[in-house]
Amino acid sequence: HGFLVTSDSADFVYKTTDYYAPAHERSLLWNDPAVGVEWPLEGEPLLSAKDVAGKPLAECETFN
Repeated sequence: HGFLVTSDSADFVYKTTDYYAPAHERSLLWNDPAVGVEWPLEGEPLLSAKDVAGKPLAECETFN
């Protein structure tokens, strides 16, 4: 998930359908040029540790 708030504040609600299983979690690098998201940032974003550690799409685990 990637979210950018362009207003002064925002409410975020996240619904899950199962228990958190960190062993099965994967993270895509938020600013991977291969994905092509043009984030309209001013300054450095606030990232979680897992977002900082995200992998580029070319290195992500895939399932066939």
